Amino acid sequence: MGAGELLQDWRVHALRIEDEVSRVVIGQPQTIRLITVALFARGHVLLEGGVGVGKTTVLRAFARVVGGEFERVEGTIDLMPGDLVYHTYVDAEGRPRIDPGPLLRHGERLTTFFFNEINRARPQVQSLLLRAMAERSVWAFDREYRFPHMTVFADRNKVEKEETFELASAARDRFLFELGMPTPTEPDVRRSLVFDAAFHDVDSLLARLPPAIVQWEQLNQVGAAIQESVQSSETIERYVLDIWQATETPQRFGIALDGVDMDRLILAGASPRGMSALLRAARVVAWLAGRSHLVPEDIHAVLMPALGHRVFFTPIYELRRQELAEALMTQIMNRLAVP
Repeated sequence: MGAGELLQDWRVHALRIEDEVSRVVIGQPQTIRLITVALFARGHVLLEGGVGVGKTTVLRAFARVVGGEFERVEGTIDLMPGDLVYHTYVDAEGRPRIDPGPLLRHGERLTTFFFNEINRARPQVQSLLLRAMAERSVWAFDREYRFPHMTVFADRNKVEKEETFELASAARDRFLFELGMPTPTEPDVRRSLVFDAAFHDVDSLLARLPPAIVQWEQLNQVGAAIQESVQSSETIERYVLDIWQATETPQRFGIALDGVDMDRLILAGASPRGMSALLRAARVVAWLAGRSHLVPEDIHAVLMPALGHRVFFTPIYELRRQELAEALMTQIMNRLAVP
């Protein structure tokens, strides 16, 4: 099968993944689309949202339809780096035992790793996870363990601040996307979530989904083929470079935010890795739309989730990060000349 046929078949699979997940996670089309983009861009995702909005459900749904193995870890103040790598216990005969931990126990079949409330975990634990995300491997028991198909999803609790450790800038930069998962506002969706008993039993709901509808072992191959197949014109390239510069010196493009001294806003703009992430994600958006070339709308679709967390504000404005990042990205889309 040629690359073109492979990508055509997989585009059908990708859209089916979205359709299947949408059957059990209602009112979240944007979240489902962006997780699909991240999956095929082979990037990790930091999810934010209130308690009980369905973050775990959407990830379990993706894990089921994609296939492979799913693992979940709860971030707690007493979690240690070794807890991700090995599990110690006393067996029935009273002898101490050591078994592989959540990162290792599935070997190369691990496809979805969910770290719940990552900001409750110590920086040492976050550091180990970030290294595993970057290298998709860890060294343990005198050998290297690889999980080349793993996608990490982490959830950050923004409500409670007690016993939490904020993610460092370098840590956040390891995530392809930061996604906010809102509480649905549509009356029909809210009514179904409250009164339709089907949505009250998550295990039964997920059991309705067909398991492993794709060959998850091919995700890396397909992801690489997407990146090679979607082209960008010179005008798109200039547009993206302008976006990069606008994250560094927005005032040069006439961008102003209410109540903000623009000369004192930016501590650091997007990094080369951040801009690379933006382009990787935009190519997947184009592929899902059935195109082999980028258009500005592909970039706009992933601008906020890919770059919003990669622009760093000075301390005086950092407390308003979410509000200012959204406003800045909106202004970049509105102010920069679109090719």
